Amino acid sequence: MKQITCLFLLFSVCLNLYAKDETTFSVLQLNLWHGGTKVPDGYQGILDVLDEVNADVVFLCEIRNSKEFMQEILKDLEKRGKHYYGETLDLSVGILSKFKPDSIVKCCIVPGDEHRAMLKALVPVAGQPVCFYACHLDYTHYECYLPRGYSGTSWEKIDGPVTDEETVLEANRLSFRDESIRAFIQDAQTEISRGRSVIMGGDFNEPSHLDWQSDTKDLFDHNGAIINWDCSVMLHKAGFKDVYREKYPNPVNYPAFTFPAGNKLAEEAKLEKLAWAPEVDERDRIDFIYYHPVNTAVSLQESILVGPSETVLRGKIVENDSKDKFFIPKGIWPTDHKGNLTTFNIIIAN
Repeated sequence: MKQITCLFLLFSVCLNLYAKDETTFSVLQLNLWHGGTKVPDGYQGILDVLDEVNADVVFLCEIRNSKEFMQEILKDLEKRGKHYYGETLDLSVGILSKFKPDSIVKCCIVPGDEHRAMLKALVPVAGQPVCFYACHLDYTHYECYLPRGYSGTSWEKIDGPVTDEETVLEANRLSFRDESIRAFIQDAQTEISRGRSVIMGGDFNEPSHLDWQSDTKDLFDHNGAIINWDCSVMLHKAGFKDVYREKYPNPVNYPAFTFPAGNKLAEEAKLEKLAWAPEVDERDRIDFIYYHPVNTAVSLQESILVGPSETVLRGKIVENDSKDKFFIPKGIWPTDHKGNLTTFNIIIAN
């Protein structure tokens, strides 16, 4: 018995010697709907959400007057005791970080769509180098409307649903989204080859192929269509993980619709329409956080949605009927999208 006890103690000591200290960090991704200008007191809503969520790193897109916005939001967060570093480099995307970045650059610039460059920050987190990319992909040729009987360019009704995958993808590729993701993968692979973890997030203006397979073909007005959307397929093949689908792989029970969000203030103010295809179910998950598990330093802990639980169905705000997990802020919701909040584990570098 004494020998067994001694062996157990020795085994425990060995485990402790090889154990790695871990901590966590959180990442928020959020579209701001023209910088919060579409909702009464939208800027105040943005400030309150950032303060309440208190994420360590934030991907923002659809910023307006980006330089002035970033200066103001950093100053106002500081007044609330929240110190962030932040940059936009005059793009409509921005990154906030509680960790001081080693560098922030424009990258993944696509000829013909230069203003939608990504923002890339190399940030030391717990002593580990992590590359963060913020994006806002091309909104034109929004062809997830075709299977629903709407045009993805005029947002008007068409003669009927278009459900042939090749026809839909051919129209979808007239956007610059696929070029942007190819450029991102090429840039990110350089960082991955250096052993750096990569985390990317933003508004893709395109669904995921994981949400448009046989299990959903007769739901959400997909009208039988199965579509392997280019951007998510390319990222999947390159080894990137869709954080929400990693935690909740069932798109029937956990559809995680991020657009359109059921923003009651926007509806009441009548400043901007929430529904672009009001006679159909236009709900989709088009806002994402992806990561590449290049090494074991960074791993996924949890991912939830941020925003109102309500969504928009056939032109009307309706209550949530899914099993999705939400962080529902207390104040003004400033946008027509919902955001993503992900918590990662990270090994503390010695």
